[in-house]
Parts: sequence; C-alpha cells; structure tokens
Amino acid sequence: QVQLVESGGGSVQAGGSLTLSCVVSGYTYSTYCMAWFRQAPGKEREGVAAIDNEGVPSYADSVKGRFTISRDNAKNTLYLQMNSLKPEDTAMYFCAADYRVHPSFLFDRAFWKNWGQGTQVTVSS
Repeated sequence: QVQLVESGGGSVQAGGSLTLSCVVSGYTYSTYCMAWFRQAPGKEREGVAAIDNEGVPSYADSVKGRFTISRDNAKNTLYLQMNSLKPEDTAMYFCAADYRVHPSFLFDRAFWKNWGQGTQVTVSS
C-alpha cells in the first residue's frame, strides 16, 4: 500500500522560505514520478513541480525561479524548497506519486494515483 506523508508547512511572511518534505513508503520509490500540487480555498488543485524517476524537474510558470523540487532516493523523500514566497502561494500542498506520468500531463491531477494528506502553507503580506 502506497503511503505519502507531507510535513514542513507553516506560516511565513512574504519573501520568506519554507521546505516541504514528503516521506513515501509501500513501493520502490526510486522508480516513481513524484510531484507537488497545491490547492487554495475555492480553487482547483494545481500542479506546482514534478520530478521524474531520473531526477529531471519541471515547474509551473508561477513558481519557476523560486521553488526547487528534489528527491533523495536513499531516504525515500521528496522535497520542495520554496523561496521568495508570496501571499498567492498560500494553499494546502500535496505530494503525489505514480509509476509513470507522461510529460504532457505532469500537472494534471487526474494522472496521479497516490496522494498524501497535505500540509498547509500560509504566506502573509
């Protein structure tokens, strides 16, 4: 059974930084594609960053240059380093995993089978 557990969320002022972590279990982590999504109140869940099983990252335009996704296969852990945070980054952040996701659909939630429970990020102005 696949399990994903996020941590690292919190409250921060605009311009600050946070690092999210997602510990995974129940499958061969290194073979899976991983991603971070976020969902603000009243909005759709949107893809933020993804990384394939070879470590190649992809980013949504809204976070390029500010967020960095990485993975540590030895620790079965996914990370999201978030810098220069803005109030519009406020959301619940979720990690997602799937064996294989086509690059065209990395930020489409329908193509990801496994999800964590989320961690809240709040950025104040």
